[in-house]
Amino acid sequence: MLARAHLARVLGELGRFEEAVVLGQDAIDVAEALDHSYSLAVASWCNGWLCNLRGEFHPAIAILQRAREISARWEVPIHLPVIMEQLGFSHACSGRVAEGVDLLEESVRRYETAGRRPLTVNLGEAYAIAARLADATASAGQALTIARHSGERRLEAYALRLLGEIFLQYDPPDSRLAEERYIEALTLAEALGMRPLVAYCHLGLGKLYRRTGKQEQAHEHLTIATTMYREMDMRFYLEQAQAEIGA
Repeated sequence: MLARAHLARVLGELGRFEEAVVLGQDAIDVAEALDHSYSLAVASWCNGWLCNLRGEFHPAIAILQRAREISARWEVPIHLPVIMEQLGFSHACSGRVAEGVDLLEESVRRYETAGRRPLTVNLGEAYAIAARLADATASAGQALTIARHSGERRLEAYALRLLGEIFLQYDPPDSRLAEERYIEALTLAEALGMRPLVAYCHLGLGKLYRRTGKQEQAHEHLTIATTMYREMDMRFYLEQAQAEIGA
């Protein structure tokens, strides 16, 4: 059942959400049938992670809260930091920003207390949503350093895309650095076949070029993002891309 749960995450990264959702739910069903709390906590975390990737934050909160309760009740502390990290991200993206930041910061503290490497990309995302750009830049930079040191190209791609988002939020925006980071992230995401992240990067570049008056380039990237989000049924981000085109 754990293989099903983790395979669902891999398929999600490839944008194969229809298959991923079936496998993820199957993993939960098997864990429930066997009354195996450890596997149920892991399967629930994987499914919550999948919802977050797709932009379905409210369903993710319900799933991840269940995973957190199972881990706490049956004393499976090894999973609590990673569950709290995803739960905090869900809260931040759904509008409960302060609660999300608190959960993400607690997740990092738990990782460090356990002597494990903290995951800081989602913390950086939450800081960016909260307009704490200095903290966001530091978290994204830390994630990028760790990713490059350990050769984790997937994490590197996410950190690069986040830096693009942050530089775009600067006042005034640092358009040169934002463009460089987005393109680096896009190149890496395409090489790894990470279609949702590819679409995120096209959306980011579309926003950047629209704000800098490069309307033809903006339309090109936003059209690609819109097409990809529609194909993957990522409705939350599809609406964002369509709003940018409308603007």
